[in-house]
This record gives sequence, structure tokens and C-alpha cells, in this order.
Amino acid sequence: MIQLRNVHKTFAGKNEVHALRGIDLEIPKGQVFGVIGQSGAGKSTLVRCINLLERPTAGEIHVDGTDMMALSAKDLRSARKKIGMIFQHFNLLSSRTVAANIAYPLELVGESRQTIKERVQEMLHLVGLEDKAQAYPAQLSGGQKQRVGIARALANRPQVLLCDEATSALDPETTKSVLHLLKDINQTMGLTIVLITHEMMVIQEICDMVAVIEHGRIQEQGEVIHVFTKPKSDATRRMLQDTIETKIPPDLLARAERRNGTCSTLLKLSFVGSGAHQPLISEMLRRYPINANILFGRIDKMKDIPFGMLLVELSGDTEQVDAAVAYLHEQDVEVEVFHGV
Repeated sequence: MIQLRNVHKTFAGKNEVHALRGIDLEIPKGQVFGVIGQSGAGKSTLVRCINLLERPTAGEIHVDGTDMMALSAKDLRSARKKIGMIFQHFNLLSSRTVAANIAYPLELVGESRQTIKERVQEMLHLVGLEDKAQAYPAQLSGGQKQRVGIARALANRPQVLLCDEATSALDPETTKSVLHLLKDINQTMGLTIVLITHEMMVIQEICDMVAVIEHGRIQEQGEVIHVFTKPKSDATRRMLQDTIETKIPPDLLARAERRNGTCSTLLKLSFVGSGAHQPLISEMLRRYPINANILFGRIDKMKDIPFGMLLVELSGDTEQVDAAVAYLHEQDVEVEVFHGV
């Protein structure tokens, strides 16, 4: 659906800024694709390059087979009808009612009054704001304003929805509400959504795939569950700190030891999918005469896929502990072992 090939963006001036450095992305049709990075990583520039609100310095951008860089100004305006966009600060017209804000893009393309009226009602129903049609933006909550922004972005029936930090100005409960709305829109309309954020929870909640960006470069990309549970880049690991990744404190590592035929071994067990709900520890203890001390554990979900992590201390006869560790390796679980010395 969307392809970016070797995209560069340099902002000229007294101090040149290389915002994007050779971006390659393939965003499949009908998916929710997240781009995550810290402030200044280049993610907002990237999303604005897709509809050419920012024109790349070099590279290729194709949306649904259209070479966006080759379009004339007139053809670009036409192509942008297929690409809706919502923003962090809503960008609503304060002098217009909710209904009039939603109608605005339809007026720009010359739709009839009847078509505009019907489409506005359809969009108000979609975002659950039928009772706010005649209200003004100043009378709305942040979540309601963003719902108006979503309705306005969808008014022209686009095939792609770009979301530039769309939930950053919202509280956590409202963020979840807006994300659930976007998920429903993706599923019911088959809309391709590109979601830019610095928040792990946003990606975890609704994205199918994710790209991690740092210093204007894509550090890694793939299915969310794989990127976040088995990170390959330092940039991703930094993003995961204090969220999904759990560092083991030095005092716990010091507890791992081997001596006189017995050992204490620290294990970090990572589960994905159905394995997160399997009673592996109890089965291990049934098979092997050792002790297990669970020091930390969590089970969470990434979209609809469960994942979990356990920090477990095994102690007992060295051979039995080693056999128990081997058993865990044989199961559908990732095992990181911290042996004592």
C-alpha cells in the first residue's frame, strides 16, 4: 500500500538538519503500522513525507501504486483526498461547529449540500458525537476534539489515515478510547493506518507492525510482538526500558552460585502466545526435585497476543537444576540463564 525507498529529508539553513537518512519502509494494505521513536528521531517528518506535506530531499514514495514525487500540484491535491491525517493538537477551526468542521474538506472538493449533510451525519455517528453537531471546539473535551479530527479526516473516504502523535495530548483513559475507535475503523473500513508515537502503550494496544526510528534511520521493523519481545537493536531496547524489558538488579545476579554439587541459578523466562498461560513451572517441579523461587512476574497483551516474563531462582542438586533448565529450553519459551560461579 505504501512504499518508501531511500527517503532522505534535509532541512537547510544556518545549521543543516538531516531529519531522515535513507528510510526504507513497506506498509501493507489494511494494517495498523506504528512508527515509534524519541523526540527528534524523525518520526513526524517521516509521516508528513508520505502525503508530501514535507517534500523529501531524495527518494521515492508510492501510495497505492501512485508515485507521489512525480505528481503535479493539481494531481497531488487529488491524491491527498485518499490520505486523511489527524494531529496531536487537533487543528480544528474554532469558528466552526463540529458539523461544519467535518464538512470543511467536503466543501473544498465541491460536494453537493445533500452529500455533505449525509456524510457529516455518517461521520458523527461513526465517532459517537451526534449530540455535539452544533457545539464549538472550545466546548469539547480533548478526546471529543480528536474524535472530530478523526471524523474530518475520514470525510473524503480516504484509503490511508496518518496519525501524528494523535494521542499525546490526551489522558490515559481518553487515549484508550481513541485507540479503540481507530482499531474499530481499521477493522470495519479496512483502512490502512500509519500511527506515529513515542508511547509504547499506543503501539502495544493496536498496531500490527512497528518500525523503530532513531537519528533519522530505521533501526528495526517487523511484527510488534517479535520486535518488542525479541529486540535486535539498541534503540529498541532503550525504548523498552521500564516497560516490557525488565533489568535484573545486581543484587539478584549475585545470588546465583555453584558449589559443592549444588547450585543456585537465576532464569529469565519469556513467553509469547499460548505459552504465557501454560503451567510450565509446576510441571518442571513435578519432574525434578529442586526448589523454585519466583522473584518477579508479569503477563500482558500486545494487541490480542499474550506475552509474559518470569524471573525465577532455581536451587538444588546441580544435575537436577541443569536438567530442569534443559526441560524449559525444550518448551516454547525463551530462557536466559544466569549461572553462578
